[in-house]
Amino acid sequence: MVQTKIYGLRERLEPIKLQLSEVINSCVVEALVYPPGKRCHRFFMMDKTDFFYPDGRTDRYTIVEFSMIEGRTVAAKKQLIKLMFERTQSLGISPQDLEMTIFENPKHNWGFRGLPGDEHDLNYKIEV
Repeated sequence: MVQTKIYGLRERLEPIKLQLSEVINSCVVEALVYPPGKRCHRFFMMDKTDFFYPDGRTDRYTIVEFSMIEGRTVAAKKQLIKLMFERTQSLGISPQDLEMTIFENPKHNWGFRGLPGDEHDLNYKIEV
């Protein structure tokens, strides 16, 4: 399970929302060997008065948070981050304007399709 939250200025995210979702999905699928159809992206588009960001960033500053079941290798998570830095540049988001965090939780802390996560037989591997 991977859920993704994307934060940024509304005026910058709205025009690229679909393309950014495609880029994120391609990175997750490749780095984590994840099924392509299991995309779960939520966009939090902020007004300028609600989104403060560090000096040295532009109005394209974007924060991406990945929540996932624990078990992926450090190498897989680093690959996800590297792919994101590479592929988001095509959308005008520079590495300076992109920050990511990966949050991991044990399977039993997830609930989906009527069961706790550790009671599901997943159709993909977590340990990649």
